Amino acid sequence: MEYILSLDAGTSNCRALLINKQGEIVAIEQQEFTQHYPDHGWVEHDPIEIWQTQLKVIELLLKKTMVHPSEIKAIGITNQRETVVIWDKATSEPIWNAIVWNDRRTKKNCDNLKSKYEKLIQEKTGLYIEPYFSASKINWILDNVKGSRKRAEMGELCFGTINTWLLYKLTNGNTFKTDVSNAARTLLFNIHTLSWDEELLKIFNIPKELLPEVKSNSEVYGQTHLELFPTPIPIAAMIGDQQASLFGNACFNNGDTKCTFGTGCFMMMNTGTKPIDSKHQLLTTIAWQIGDEQAEYALEGLVYAAGSVVQWLQDSMGIIKSPNEIEGLAFSVPDSGGVYFVPTFNGLASPYWNASAKGSILGLTPSTNIGHLTRAALEGIAYQVTDVLEVMEKDANAKIKLIKCGGGMAEDVFLMQMQSDLLKIPIERVANKEISALGAGYLAGLAVKFWKNKGEIASLWKCDREFLPQMPKKDVALMRKNWSFAIKSTQLWAENTKIK
Repeated sequence: MEYILSLDAGTSNCRALLINKQGEIVAIEQQEFTQHYPDHGWVEHDPIEIWQTQLKVIELLLKKTMVHPSEIKAIGITNQRETVVIWDKATSEPIWNAIVWNDRRTKKNCDNLKSKYEKLIQEKTGLYIEPYFSASKINWILDNVKGSRKRAEMGELCFGTINTWLLYKLTNGNTFKTDVSNAARTLLFNIHTLSWDEELLKIFNIPKELLPEVKSNSEVYGQTHLELFPTPIPIAAMIGDQQASLFGNACFNNGDTKCTFGTGCFMMMNTGTKPIDSKHQLLTTIAWQIGDEQAEYALEGLVYAAGSVVQWLQDSMGIIKSPNEIEGLAFSVPDSGGVYFVPTFNGLASPYWNASAKGSILGLTPSTNIGHLTRAALEGIAYQVTDVLEVMEKDANAKIKLIKCGGGMAEDVFLMQMQSDLLKIPIERVANKEISALGAGYLAGLAVKFWKNKGEIASLWKCDREFLPQMPKKDVALMRKNWSFAIKSTQLWAENTKIK
């Protein structure tokens, strides 16, 4: 048998998966790694622990399946985007912990740059000056690790997002590269010229010598080192997790759209070979580039809090004992009882980009019960997704006819039905629960001719369940109207009380 090995380095765990010719995941191993919170708003990971965890799950997978490395035709990597690692080129030792995508420590620095550079940066990168993206995190490390800026200028240090870090370790330091989808999330990469931008590097005061070579998402970057496997395996794909999900969902045509319901919600629409400048504060990003073909672009919107809302109800509030309870509680009441829950624990992302906004619950009465609260929490997620997709349609000047959905929260039937009702369109839930890993695997397979083309890959996509709109339109309109009041109230309260 022949397989593709897909590595999925997420925000909380590492996974290794074997994919066969039929696009089936035949085996999977996963293991969590430690989350570090050294200060308020700070989130870090230990890069060495990520590497060791990723290596461990590979070893467990091959041992369990008794697959020999010679049966693996290629490796694909998908990763948490925007997370920053800087390491010593000679020793491979990180000079600081990885600063994670949802870390907020650089908010003040980003705010200081906005008035002068926001328009320029948005035009070149399709992004906004936010702590979410990599550049300010890189700069923070160079400012706070003594001597690191000078060492970076001398070419002694390497920067990478997690894909680059894993590639470097898999090849024993012989390959220092990234891909266009991850480079496009740094605020340093021009998505039109597909190159690191000198002007952006100057704005963020980052030496070019620190940066990896940028390649496409589907080509052979290097081979695994002999110390890892007796038979070298080509590493043939790297792609950010949300772009990998778009590819795994076979969203290959202009207008195809997916939504991943995970810790947060991530929506992407394929816009073809021409980037669309958003007029509604969405992100314009690179979807993928296959070998020497033209890059394809996407519009992206994100919601910071989805699965994390359920985790909060469990861990912080004790309202539920496990995430599985929330669906039943939501169905236990006919409606939310007039309660609106705006789950903005880390500020609002698309299309508001209000980092100061905090979560709020409105409409409480003496008759409000746990069912109302949990239902309102799930509805709050669906409302935010609807807000994003509504303006995505405006930017693309096209009606979204179908959404392909996946992620852990997509297993919640109440949430999926509510999402279909609010959007008034069908929702198709993907059968394969590891769609990002599958997307990376497909791209690796294309590079080594394991699959012939995107058409063959599209034929492998399967729907688990379809959700169709059921709620009367007048009820949807009233709920949307009340939601708009709730989210405006949340932002006004944060502004007037000067919450940072």
